Amino acid sequence: MKPLEGLLVLEFAQFMAAPTAGLKLADLGARVIKIERPIKGEGGRQIAIKNLFVDGDSLVFHTINRNKESYAADLKNPEDLERVKKLIAHADVMTHNFRPGVMEKIGLDYEQAIKINPKLVYGIVTGYGNKGPWANKPGQDLLVQSLSGLTWLSGTSKSGPTPFGLATADMICGHHLTQGILAALIKRAKTQKSVLVEVSLLESILDLQFEVITSFLNDGNKLPQRGSEAGTAHAYLSAPYGIYKTKDAYLALAMGNLLFIGETLKIDFSAYQDKASWFTQRDEITQLLASRIQEESTSYWIDLLNSKGIWCSPIFNYQQFLNQEAYKVLGFDQELDLPTGEILKGTRSPIQINREKLYSRKAAPKAGAETELINQQFNLI
Repeated sequence: MKPLEGLLVLEFAQFMAAPTAGLKLADLGARVIKIERPIKGEGGRQIAIKNLFVDGDSLVFHTINRNKESYAADLKNPEDLERVKKLIAHADVMTHNFRPGVMEKIGLDYEQAIKINPKLVYGIVTGYGNKGPWANKPGQDLLVQSLSGLTWLSGTSKSGPTPFGLATADMICGHHLTQGILAALIKRAKTQKSVLVEVSLLESILDLQFEVITSFLNDGNKLPQRGSEAGTAHAYLSAPYGIYKTKDAYLALAMGNLLFIGETLKIDFSAYQDKASWFTQRDEITQLLASRIQEESTSYWIDLLNSKGIWCSPIFNYQQFLNQEAYKVLGFDQELDLPTGEILKGTRSPIQINREKLYSRKAAPKAGAETELINQQFNLI
């Protein structure tokens, strides 16, 4: 039995952040019902990565909405809205990511929803909070990365702002919403009262950067200084931290005693006895390391550095990594059964409960697929 079995979650959400929370709750055993527009469903069904579609919906939609059900309702239709309100009366959790004011117009905002269900845990995702000059600004991942300072942490000082190659703000915000909902469920169990949980993409991406923002605030408000050399990996960490080209591939070097690493690699670092220089002269040191490391193969350096206890790693792409025994032993692959009879490959939840991995073969639902079943089960008509 999964931890959240018996919990009913209603997801009035689209795209990535809030649906990611629904995915995590579903993986843990909750029954998650997406409330979607009739026929077309939520907007995320048409947001494609690399223009990949599966059974009429985007592949990314399938990755975030597995193991859920879909209930079709036009919230502007009084009859549909009444049925949805009856469903809310049975729910434990309700989430949405509409712009501020939208749910108030419909009559499903927190204050109205808890009149229907006084013990409801109500979760809201916004882009930038529900107040202030950015409250109605589009909550889009790249925009949030760009506004928050995050794009000045990756790449080199020659690169200009560099965004992450994935929906970082959406993903971390979805995890924060999950955490908030689980905490709220514990509070509800103690108080027998409703709980409001609010998160925003902006606050989540700031929390992701708490380490570097704290450094900025306590270092005289000095901006992070990315290294100028290729492979520089962290604006606030000293040499040797970074990625280096070898004779045949690449090598990652993590934190370590630079002088000991120099002895091991036969590099003269006598001019850098003061650890402060590992920061202030990072580019010079990186150049010396890069020049030496490219003389030998990755396997040569891995064997040598591992024998000395120096933290290092080869650099894998997905083709290489997914064929590693270290990956295979995790049992992280998962297959989903599509209504067409085809199989969709994906990944499972990273959580294990009592040493049991959390798998589910249920693919994302077609829009409104369970409407009739849910109407009957909850006597909504």
